[in-house]
Amino acid sequence: MKLRHALLGAAAVTALAPAAFAERGSDGQVNIIYWQAPSTMNPYLSGGTKELEAASLVLEPLARYDQDGNMVPFLAESIPTVENGGVSADLKTVTWKLKPGLKWADGSPVTSADVKFSWQYCTAEGGGCAQSEKYNDVADVETPDELTAIVHFSVAKPFPYGPFVGAQAPIIQAAQFADCLGAKAPECTDANFMPQGTGPFTVTDFRPNDVIQMKANPNYRDPAKPAFATVTFKGGGDAMAAGRSVLETGEFDYAWNLQLAPDVLANMAGAGKGQIVSGFGTLVERIMINFTDPAPSHGDRRSTVDHPHPFLTDMAVRKALSMAIDRELLTEIGYGEAGRATCNVLPAPEIYRSTANDACLVQDIEGAKKLLDEAGWVPGADGVRVKDGMRLSILYQTSTNAVRQDFQALIKQWWSEIGVETELRNIDASVFFGGDPGSPDTFQKFYADVEMYANNFDGTDPESYMANWLCKEIPSPETQWQGNNINRYCTEAYDALVAEMATTGELEKRAELAKAMNDMLMQDYALLPLVDRGRVSAHSNSLGGVILNTWDSELWNAADWYRIK
Repeated sequence: MKLRHALLGAAAVTALAPAAFAERGSDGQVNIIYWQAPSTMNPYLSGGTKELEAASLVLEPLARYDQDGNMVPFLAESIPTVENGGVSADLKTVTWKLKPGLKWADGSPVTSADVKFSWQYCTAEGGGCAQSEKYNDVADVETPDELTAIVHFSVAKPFPYGPFVGAQAPIIQAAQFADCLGAKAPECTDANFMPQGTGPFTVTDFRPNDVIQMKANPNYRDPAKPAFATVTFKGGGDAMAAGRSVLETGEFDYAWNLQLAPDVLANMAGAGKGQIVSGFGTLVERIMINFTDPAPSHGDRRSTVDHPHPFLTDMAVRKALSMAIDRELLTEIGYGEAGRATCNVLPAPEIYRSTANDACLVQDIEGAKKLLDEAGWVPGADGVRVKDGMRLSILYQTSTNAVRQDFQALIKQWWSEIGVETELRNIDASVFFGGDPGSPDTFQKFYADVEMYANNFDGTDPESYMANWLCKEIPSPETQWQGNNINRYCTEAYDALVAEMATTGELEKRAELAKAMNDMLMQDYALLPLVDRGRVSAHSNSLGGVILNTWDSELWNAADWYRIK
């Protein structure tokens, strides 16, 4: 099967089933709680899911993915394909048509100039766009009229739906961000905290790492939506408190990412005030290996490619760390049926899932010891291995969360059994996943030897996601510490696979390339996947219209939410 042939009829332009609203704002207030608090409302300046999801209430792309992974138009009239003439026969251009009459929340018209500007903003030199891989291979965006944007690619793109599709690549207002290009991007506080948008809500007050207040967008394209007049978006706390606020006390209507032990969730649900919603997508809990040296002695250049890591560049060490982990036990303790032990960073869709790395599902402490012995890492008097005067001593950081701290404790114990000393650190999630280039505690800065978190991607095609590990995606001071190659992994062979996938049309061949990239990362032990996690959230019994989406923002259809009377 050729992907190009799939494009001929691939656009599942499914109509979202609307609720019957009396009028905009008639259902009063809705309360949302994300225990990881957003630090910005600009998704181009943060790789954190919390920012992407909060911003999705305000900023929208041309198209996004529904609950089944189908592409659906949002600001665009339709999904361009080869069949309808929207994608050129040579696969080098895609033409998007905006819906007529779209307005920003301030009442000004949305035009193709805003679409083009969004690309320019993310690709401006020195801007450090967190979503730059979405715009790979874009040579230009042409705007022949106010409703038409033609994306020109430098190569044939069998999958041309990276730019302007999904929560990671929304359209921003050119007028508001005109003076915020490049290195100036983080300095535009007002625009970053209170962007003009086309979504169902608009920000009235933003307190970073705390609370966001929103109101219904008076210029939203559907005059009957949203049903809610105002939104309180509470950030901070922990998953336990968030779950209780919906499932036990009913104080909030929606709680995201209930990363809690299965028995804890079951007890909360027993109170009868809300419902748990869950589903599997591409979310993988993983340990990232830092290929650079985070030692403070390197000053502003710590955790940069200037300074390779003194021992994690040794394949034997990385592999031994992986072999010592019991992934099945971690999954059972942390997630139960909402998790699956995995050896892949790309767990889905099924056509892309590799079986070449499944040996990691069996813990092998003795094998890990033998591997380190053979590599010359000798146990010292205190049991910690040493080689050439270098101790195997690791700083292991993650966000503050009960499940993650349980994982840290178990993994520290297993690593101690193979002669690795581990110091544990946990950081408030709002800070850890924030996008502040001045903070030393973000996951992008990576001032530790290893760090643990979960990540996923929009939609069902992994091309942009697998491009995260391109050499050019490495965060650094020059990129405002943005970029999705968090572990600073860099090989010409991997970059070549990304480039090949970008121009490959046959679906089976694309799957082979995606698996090859996954397998290269896994077999180089560039990161250590742990658990293929289902999304687990909850909503109150009185909140209607919620459709969990594991392929896009969970808040993707908030315009359709309503109060059940």
